[in-house]
Amino acid sequence: LISVFFSSTFMQEEREAPRILAYTTYLLSLAVFGILGVLARYGLKILFGPKVVGLTDDKSILYPDLPANVVGSFLMGWFGLVFKGDISEISDQLAIGLTTGFLGSLTTFSGWNQSALILSSEGQWSFAVLCMLVGFMLAVSSIILGVWTARAFKFRVSNRRPSKLLTSWNKLNRLVTFSLTLLILLVLLWGAFAALTGMRLTKGNDGELYVGCLAGPFGVVLRWYLARLNGLGLGRRGRLKWVPFGTLAANVLAASAMAALAAAIEREAAGMRTFGTVAGGLQLGLMGCLSTVSTLMAEVYAMGESLHPSRSVYYGA
Repeated sequence: LISVFFSSTFMQEEREAPRILAYTTYLLSLAVFGILGVLARYGLKILFGPKVVGLTDDKSILYPDLPANVVGSFLMGWFGLVFKGDISEISDQLAIGLTTGFLGSLTTFSGWNQSALILSSEGQWSFAVLCMLVGFMLAVSSIILGVWTARAFKFRVSNRRPSKLLTSWNKLNRLVTFSLTLLILLVLLWGAFAALTGMRLTKGNDGELYVGCLAGPFGVVLRWYLARLNGLGLGRRGRLKWVPFGTLAANVLAASAMAALAAAIEREAAGMRTFGTVAGGLQLGLMGCLSTVSTLMAEVYAMGESLHPSRSVYYGA
């Protein structure tokens, strides 16, 4: 009886442990890849901004986050539409980390919307409308180009088999190794950015990037939870199930909070420098990661390829 009890208990723990481990690994993957997405978005913003390339500007229809949205939408065509199934065969957590975590955080709807709001508040209504139209067309074109190039590449390498090293590991071993790696990376990243944030705020220097990297993972995880609303529809009858209300809610919530923080920063600009730094970091990280353009474009593309292509126009509008 004792041996049966212990063996049954062990089998039960063996069944339950991977579920808990898998869920934890999802969160770790979203957090780590979310931070990397914030860093990549900030880097592209600086690279294509007025101080380096000079392509984007706050006063132009080519808004500062446009390069990140274009690159992220292109990569979503690769890793979110064409190769996501292949990546999921290796690790579901890696696939979610790359798409929802990295690409979702690399692109931002709230920053795009805020740029249009700034232009409209300055009386440049035509620029504001063009900012939205040009941004949408470039993002859609990018994801279509990403799908085309990914399909061409996949056709060339379709006969190649996965690495024996990956297939020889069982799922639990891969999960444990991946989760430990992510945990170490998250501790190192958060520790470094927390220390840098403290140093910057103490000296009164700009530390928005570091605050953004600390807050970014929370926006990613919240967006991941809101995504569960996709496909549920409205009411008990589940009307309009084709509308991704989770993605829509995340983008609207982030854009609204971004606008509120921008107004607060402008109101407190002359008084509290630290408040401006923290609020700017929340805009960059929390709101930037809560909203997404790459997922939005993937949904628009999927609707266009469905039996009801007109829905992509309604949703995109």
